[in-house]
Amino acid sequence: MTSTMARITLFSFLFLLFIPYFTSAETKTFIKEYTYQASDVDSKYSCRTIALEHVKRLLLQELGTYLESETEVRNFQLSKDQITILTAGIVQTEIVAEKWDGDSLKYWLKVRIIADPHDVIKSIDSLRKDRTKSKEIEDANKKADAALKKIEILRKELEVAKKDQKKIAQYNQEVWKLNASDLLFKGISLSNKGKYGEAINAFTKAIELNPDYVAAYCLRGITYSKSRKFQQAIEDLNKAIKLDPNEFRAYLSRGIIYNDLDKHQQAIKDFTKCIELVDPGDPLASSAYGLRGGTYDALGFYQEAIKDCTRAIDLNPSDAWNYYGRGRAYGHLGNYQQSISDLNKSIELNPDRDLAYGDRAHIYFKIGKMDDAIRDIKMAARLGNKGAQNYLKRFGIE
Repeated sequence: MTSTMARITLFSFLFLLFIPYFTSAETKTFIKEYTYQASDVDSKYSCRTIALEHVKRLLLQELGTYLESETEVRNFQLSKDQITILTAGIVQTEIVAEKWDGDSLKYWLKVRIIADPHDVIKSIDSLRKDRTKSKEIEDANKKADAALKKIEILRKELEVAKKDQKKIAQYNQEVWKLNASDLLFKGISLSNKGKYGEAINAFTKAIELNPDYVAAYCLRGITYSKSRKFQQAIEDLNKAIKLDPNEFRAYLSRGIIYNDLDKHQQAIKDFTKCIELVDPGDPLASSAYGLRGGTYDALGFYQEAIKDCTRAIDLNPSDAWNYYGRGRAYGHLGNYQQSISDLNKSIELNPDRDLAYGDRAHIYFKIGKMDDAIRDIKMAARLGNKGAQNYLKRFGIE
């Protein structure tokens, strides 16, 4: 049987992986033009891919400069480069016009970004707090950087060795990788908007261009899971692990899905593997311990749950979820004072967590503090907890 703790684990974590894109009527438009001078080795396809990457970077830098001046962003203490990288996973570039001149070997692009700065800032705030998603964006940006640098090196080498077929093949392969990175960003942005089908298509195209793209398999797997297509999700995460057995994020994501499928023992194995592979200094180490603790709680191994959640708290004292998990386990063991203390801390860190109010109400009922219990149930109901709403309705309480 899946406990509340185990089931909410999936949604809490995966909702963090795909931060929603906020929409508003107050938008700003940024437009840039770029002309790429092709070499003899370039095709129309490679010209378009390289030109688009360059102009996209110019646009993101302009948007990043604009956002950097905003007070909210300054409070985040992010550099301009960090802001620029994160916005790549939030906004989408749109080609307004393009032209290929085969005689002069020039490819011209006019591209724009339309965005609501206020809402982009909200998304940046969410991303900077979620190291899982921000790490994926940073890694994708590094891959694009590497491909672009390799393209430039090979381009210069081919000016001398124009008919080196091996170098030409390498050049084309790097262009495909660059295009795959762009598709990865597109998939992330579509996921942010809840367009999971389109996001899956983008990740699929990225994989077609770069069949060893571990991040694309991971992200497509996570997107499948959000669409409740768990078998496809597991297959993609299996593939990512096969390509890179040290890809700890794939183990973490697969463990979450196993939890939702009530396969808690398999989930524990995956969380344990993630813990073995991840650097203790990586923010995901805390997530892995917290998720394994929640799974132990679902299986009734409360001491193990407390141990894991405590370790998660040591690694990340500001994560409300870990206090909530430990508070539940203490409650199951009858240590109500410690349970309330942890649930209080969870609520302090995240006042909008309806589950923490619900669990604290349950403890208050057990120790006879009825007024406190009703107060917490009302708060949980106001925050959207269906169980709390049904309880109040059943007993005629507003």
